[in-house]
Amino acid sequence: MSTFGHLFRVTTYGESHCASVGAIVDGCPPGLTLEPSDIQAQLNRRRPGQSNLTTPRDEKDLVHLQSGIEYGVTLGTPISLLVKNEDQRPHDYSETDLYPRPSHADYTYLEKYGIKASSGGGRSSARETIGRVAAGAIAEKYLKLAYGIEVVAFVSSVGKIHLPSTVVSPSSNDADTDDAQDAISEDFRQLLATVTREQVDSHPIRCPHPETAELMTQRIVRAKEAMDSIGGTITCVIRNVPSGLGEPVFDKFEATLGHAMLSIPATKAFEIGSGFKGTEVPGSKHNDPFVKRDDGRLGTKSNWSGGVQGGITNGEDIYFRIGFKSPATISQAQDTAQYDGTPGSLAARGRHDPCVVPRAVPIVEAMACIVIMDQLLIQNSRKTAASLLPPVTTLPSTMVLPKKA
Repeated sequence: MSTFGHLFRVTTYGESHCASVGAIVDGCPPGLTLEPSDIQAQLNRRRPGQSNLTTPRDEKDLVHLQSGIEYGVTLGTPISLLVKNEDQRPHDYSETDLYPRPSHADYTYLEKYGIKASSGGGRSSARETIGRVAAGAIAEKYLKLAYGIEVVAFVSSVGKIHLPSTVVSPSSNDADTDDAQDAISEDFRQLLATVTREQVDSHPIRCPHPETAELMTQRIVRAKEAMDSIGGTITCVIRNVPSGLGEPVFDKFEATLGHAMLSIPATKAFEIGSGFKGTEVPGSKHNDPFVKRDDGRLGTKSNWSGGVQGGITNGEDIYFRIGFKSPATISQAQDTAQYDGTPGSLAARGRHDPCVVPRAVPIVEAMACIVIMDQLLIQNSRKTAASLLPPVTTLPSTMVLPKKA
């Protein structure tokens, strides 16, 4: 469906080449100061035409706030966000009248609905994510003001080019050895703890490691010159998230986060914390001992869990990685078949990204903010409801959260 969330509900609308795209946000708390510029900053990071690494489609993606706000303050009522599609070229996609693009959604949308959009990818186009980014910017401002939460995503690989500290070493073929390297290096821990959006945006590829960013750029340019495409990964870190978020058993925090991330176009993989690397080591090495923090709270020593245990946040930094496939629309001729099964060759036209990850960074951040916002509202409603009851004095101390000294 086109709605995500329980208490903070985001509904997106629009197709790639219709008059406009946008979102309706329901559940934003009243009293939040909000200006179009708060939202536009993230939309500008997502918009096409940023560099020669992205699609040349020339869209300004200017947001128009239609409701839910007066004098720059949210009213608590639904917020309507609209962005006009201005640089439309439906005729660029006329060949898809006959051919479903290989690995694209042309065929599956037609199979599901019996009809499909006449141009572009319709709802499967990345234009749909404009509404997500706009809604996520609203959530992010609240999270920053109310909790000091920071969300920073960055490109961690393009093709086979990885940030040096994220390369997974080859596994030993010796099934009897339990030797294990850390799931993430100490350098990468430091990067997760300190990386800023300014560092990420200092290069068009949005990789905070300059030397690797240049190699990634060369790889994307090579794909573009060959009328081809290439995929990559994005890593995201969320700092200062309170413990206790997540709704076991079906809406565990990482389950909801994975749901959000895998709903982004072109995603094919999701892992949190130690991820797949954590499957290769025994519990004696993977388990994360608790330590006492300076503020008196419990923390974990290595955070291989990625800030989530039992589906509930534990107060540590949350970090995860998403894999994006190579874009399906390429101008290189491909042997395929028409909708009626007739063999043929398709060389797609239109304007498309040779690699989506540089522009997907703010989309990942937006969906992370939407998840956290929704989970926070749910947890706060539970805590408020419990606070209205008389204090419980009959439980043993081992069943109650210890009071801070």
